[in-house]
Amino acid sequence: MTYTQWLIFFLVIQVIHFLGTWKLYVKAGRKAWEAAVPIYNGIVLMQIINRPKWWIILLFIPVVNLLMFPVIWIETIRTFGFYKKLDSFLVIVTLGLYIFYINYATDATYNADRSLKPRSELGEWISSIAFAIIAATLVHTYFMQPFTIPSSSLEKSLLIGDYLFVSKFHYGARVPSTVIAAPMVHDSLPFTGTASYLKRPQLPYTRLPGFQKIKNNEIVCFNWPADTLATMWGDVSGKFTYKPVDKKTNYVKRAVGIAGDSIEMKDGYFYINGKKNELPYRAKLQFYYTYESKQPISANTYPKFLIDKGRTGVYKILTEYWNDERVQDAIKLNGSLNKIGEDSLYTEVAGGINPDFAQKFKMLNVENKININMTAEEVEKLKKHPLTVSVKKINHAPDNAIFPHIESNKWSQDNFGPLYIPKAGATVKLDKNSLPFYEQIIKNYENNDLVVNGNDIFINGEKTDSYTFNQDYFYLVGDNRHNSLDGRYWGYVPFDHVLGKPVMIWFSWDADAASFGEKLKSIRWDRMFTTVHGDGEPVSYRYVVFALIALYIAWSFYKGKKKAKK
Repeated sequence: MTYTQWLIFFLVIQVIHFLGTWKLYVKAGRKAWEAAVPIYNGIVLMQIINRPKWWIILLFIPVVNLLMFPVIWIETIRTFGFYKKLDSFLVIVTLGLYIFYINYATDATYNADRSLKPRSELGEWISSIAFAIIAATLVHTYFMQPFTIPSSSLEKSLLIGDYLFVSKFHYGARVPSTVIAAPMVHDSLPFTGTASYLKRPQLPYTRLPGFQKIKNNEIVCFNWPADTLATMWGDVSGKFTYKPVDKKTNYVKRAVGIAGDSIEMKDGYFYINGKKNELPYRAKLQFYYTYESKQPISANTYPKFLIDKGRTGVYKILTEYWNDERVQDAIKLNGSLNKIGEDSLYTEVAGGINPDFAQKFKMLNVENKININMTAEEVEKLKKHPLTVSVKKINHAPDNAIFPHIESNKWSQDNFGPLYIPKAGATVKLDKNSLPFYEQIIKNYENNDLVVNGNDIFINGEKTDSYTFNQDYFYLVGDNRHNSLDGRYWGYVPFDHVLGKPVMIWFSWDADAASFGEKLKSIRWDRMFTTVHGDGEPVSYRYVVFALIALYIAWSFYKGKKKAKK
């Protein structure tokens, strides 16, 4: 819905409000016309029901207003003597229209001095829960929201099992566009998998002012620009699964490239505007390396300091099979393999593959080789291991899954570019060669009608050879370069998809531990209450936080004892 449509909707609601309440306003000693003036009528109503005037603000905040409207409906009917549970039930299930019945068909009496305290423990409990949810929703939406790290794409900066506080106000809090949604959950209801929202209606994109812009190499929390793994990884069909932007999957990556940059990747390393990108001290890039040992690799010969690292196998496959396009297509459906060597008969490949597929094509396991996901420091240490023959970095073959999915580019996840990252207000030339880079932006992110007829390009019905961008875009990738689904596959992330800036790790444990008891043992105390960004080694402020909590508890206990003596 556009702002004009929302304005019309707002005015219709005002008419409904006037028709349903004007007699009640009169009974409360106010004028009938006061029920008709937008916003002012709400202020007057708050005075009638003896509630704070600032409650009106909450009625204009998406999601929060879904909780506030029922509260105000109930408060209104109780102010005029309708206290029964049935009355509360009816006013909620009729979406407030029960007030019409009270307004026209009853002899309701205004009670200006009614008690505002709940009449039962259940009522008090419900009231407390409702306002706790409202307060938490406000904090989560506009100030700070907790997130958890589900994948290893940013190891070693962020680990699986890290729990973050993400600031919404650094880059400017985004006003929710989905207006009908369950509070305190994202895109599905707990334990059910059912969508927690309705796709319609939608508010236009709006963001409050921030005090900081996204900088190169900052870690950013955002909504995935695509909605399913199939759409993002390996699927080049161009399909786009619709989801409201604020209900797309939450994720976190590093903003290697920002709006206006030209980026290029060489051998797994980024170059920004022609210069090699220098990552912060805390960032530790990881790549898969093929480790060759002097002996068959087993539990006894495998380097113990790498026991927790990701590993994949090394295999031999007949070269005639490897060079067969049908076999290559089958490999893509059953795993991921990269060529690392060959001789006259066999091709040596590295990666993961379905065991049944490997058996069908008579693939042989190379017993003294394995692929290990490592940092540069771990590679240097492994090279000094007494059983090491060689450690070679894997360089992936060209892959059509790499954005913008042009096979003739021969781009891979280790080598591609240059690639321009669009900036708001910048204009690019459009032709059949450049269009694949910006097609998704024009059609899906900036909602234009795009038609290609031969060599002619039409946007919103007009023939054009250029396009001017409406917003900034970013290139977000993981530090775990060979184990990260990121911008290399889906392309640019629009600024309207940006959620916020991770600022602190407030808790951390091994999320993959087998049991709850094991998870408790795995708590990473040194990571608790550490900052996400910054220079040098992370510093934990857990003792400061624990001390403040202890002081608060002691102060509350002291106040309680003092109050009890009175």
